[in-house]
Amino acid sequence: MSLRDRLDGVFKSRDEFDLTSGDIAKPLFYLSLPIVVTNLLQTAYNLADTFWLGQFSTNALAAISFAFPMVFLLIALGMGLSVAGSVLVAQHTGAGEEKKAEYAASQTVTFSLVGSVFLGLFGYVIVGPLLQVFGASADVLPLARGYMQIISLGLPFMFGFLVFIALMRGYGDTITPMLVMFGSVVLNIALDPILIFGFEGNPLFGMLGLGGLQSQLLAATGYAGSGIAGAAVATVFSRSLALVVGLAIMFRGTRGVEIHLSQMRPDFGYLRRLLNIGVPASVEVTGRALSVNLLLIVVGMFPTTVVAAYGIGVRVFSVIFLPAIAVARGVETMTGQNIGAGKEGRAAKAANIAAIAMFAILSLAGVVAFVAAEPIIAIFTDDAEVIRVGADFLYWVAPSFGFIGIMRSYTGSFRGAGETLTAAAIAVTMLGLIRLPFAYFASQSFGYGSTGIWMAFTVSNVAGAAIAYAWYRRGTWREGSLARTAPADD
Repeated sequence: MSLRDRLDGVFKSRDEFDLTSGDIAKPLFYLSLPIVVTNLLQTAYNLADTFWLGQFSTNALAAISFAFPMVFLLIALGMGLSVAGSVLVAQHTGAGEEKKAEYAASQTVTFSLVGSVFLGLFGYVIVGPLLQVFGASADVLPLARGYMQIISLGLPFMFGFLVFIALMRGYGDTITPMLVMFGSVVLNIALDPILIFGFEGNPLFGMLGLGGLQSQLLAATGYAGSGIAGAAVATVFSRSLALVVGLAIMFRGTRGVEIHLSQMRPDFGYLRRLLNIGVPASVEVTGRALSVNLLLIVVGMFPTTVVAAYGIGVRVFSVIFLPAIAVARGVETMTGQNIGAGKEGRAAKAANIAAIAMFAILSLAGVVAFVAAEPIIAIFTDDAEVIRVGADFLYWVAPSFGFIGIMRSYTGSFRGAGETLTAAAIAVTMLGLIRLPFAYFASQSFGYGSTGIWMAFTVSNVAGAAIAYAWYRRGTWREGSLARTAPADD
């Protein structure tokens, strides 16, 4: 039995379940499980950088604490096109309109790659001034700027791969992107310590007991590593190869949605359709990214140890709620395909099932993170003060993990129906109007210090869940209220 057959047995392929009929929970689970793994692998890029740069220096760790949100911001500005492509592919697939799904995918690839080139050039120019605005110290600024400039130049490759994942997900194939991501992550993890440390003082060789080989390689090459710039090169190179593989898969069309070179000529009339869905989606993701970046201004008012602890805490936080993001993407696909098939009630039921399941699962994860807060932070650094502050972050944020699951499930349903403006409004309210002001005033005006920032996460997570659920029950859909439609009897 091949590896592919074994994985299909565990995860199930799209051909083995129908998203528009029969049971809801089981196909949602099989659709979301590979997305969970894919997102875990995607986060492994950041975790690998965090781990190895934490071994390199505290300043390098603080630098990527500034850089990661800026990467998120650049990608977020163009993310709406990938969301629009995924929604259109899902709806056309659900309606049995294969040719329209292929055209939507082909146009999405074209405009996404062109747009990411301009975003990358914009990012290269603007990262230096932005980092100064965000309060990067003199020691951290050149490190973060060097990392971000390399990432900016490689943005088309990084973003292009995310588009591949989105389009395949819209079709219902979440296994193939997972496999491609796995290969890319393995390559990145292998390159990271070499490009960061080179062969001089590389802790990897010490961990593996290969000190003799390390000395030989150093003598032969003289390579002493590129520090934080090496981490950026490893990420861009790995994502570039992943994009090449992803494009090859879509051109072949044997797995998931197929794209055609003849359909990739820019159709500016179709671009308007993509933008109608994609611009609000970009507003949502960009709103999230801006809030994270603006929060860095507040975090930057504290010592470097707090900045480093924040960077680690956010990375751990992002890993914990990956299941919520994955299930939200699954709900997005199920909603799109069921609306395309004219089964809105079935889509409503999927969102409710997802919200209940995610609240239970992430609340349990929150208990684990709360109990093991210090050991978790200590994985990434041996700085006692960073560990203390990072643990304080988890003590405050972990109890609210379950509410992230509720919010993500319902906003995923809104996006799948094409109501991306609603999802954007919820995200902007939660992050821009609640988390950011609360963090500033609690930490600066009310004397809570860095703990005030962590408190803002808890308050905004709970508020975001309440707003999303209330909005969903109220009903904001163009064609009736999805939340109020009776489930279909199929």
